[in-house]
Amino acid sequence: MISRRFLLFQSLFLLASCVASQSNNSEKLGKLVIGAVAYGEGARSLDQYQRFVQYLETRIKTLIEVEPAYNEVKAVEQIQRQAWSLVFAPPGLAAIAIAQAKYLPLYPLQGVDNLTAVLVVLKGNPIQTIPEVTGKIVALGQPGSATGYYVPLYELYGTTPSEVRIAPTPKTVLEWVAKGEVAVGALAKDELDRYRSEFSPTEFRILKTSRRIPSGSVLVSPEVERNQQRLIQQVMNEAIPAIAQEVGYIPNASPPDYKTLITFIEKVKLIEARINQKPAPLYE
Repeated sequence: MISRRFLLFQSLFLLASCVASQSNNSEKLGKLVIGAVAYGEGARSLDQYQRFVQYLETRIKTLIEVEPAYNEVKAVEQIQRQAWSLVFAPPGLAAIAIAQAKYLPLYPLQGVDNLTAVLVVLKGNPIQTIPEVTGKIVALGQPGSATGYYVPLYELYGTTPSEVRIAPTPKTVLEWVAKGEVAVGALAKDELDRYRSEFSPTEFRILKTSRRIPSGSVLVSPEVERNQQRLIQQVMNEAIPAIAQEVGYIPNASPPDYKTLITFIEKVKLIEARINQKPAPLYE
């Protein structure tokens, strides 16, 4: 026979478990985390999102936190864990988020209309063609970057670099090229334009320019409840232009189509295992 004391204890235990479960769910759904790549500019990134966060918190009545990642590798980890509710992602990360973590793209990011990747050398470097990269040291960006990693790897089809170095930032790629530590460096064309004056009087020459790459986008995690997704999208659509511009998205605009880039990245990933093999032709 079950005693009344046991039944009372069991009821209290179940009630406590239910309250704890509701509390945990509330905590899970009651905070949104915005992720972005900051390249070591964490404080600046937080300032950039301040008005946007205040606006979003006021409108959707939810606590919001900004979490900058200092390179694409860290960003990919957070995306694959679905730790970020919203992601302001460059194209490579956007494609990975859609293909590997089922994120939903909401808006295109502002930026270069004709985004391309470039392979650069010093102006006086004798290398004139891609096959001449064989036997040379190459610097790539972080895995996860379309302009610094995936697209340049494709452009290096058939070559056998003596070494492939992974740089933490696009600026580091140029530093290594400028110092002669690597012969060829990969980064976005707009990043080259942004940083090249900082290395004057050193001059760089573009060895190869890639095909056009779609812009980045804002994406929402599948972990965010559907009604909350709709509310976030509505509120972001209604943001004043100054707020949207500060964080770099284009309201009421369709996100880019990443189908081709996703296919492209999947093909490139097949040769990632060869990169550290010496000698190892890229794309035999």
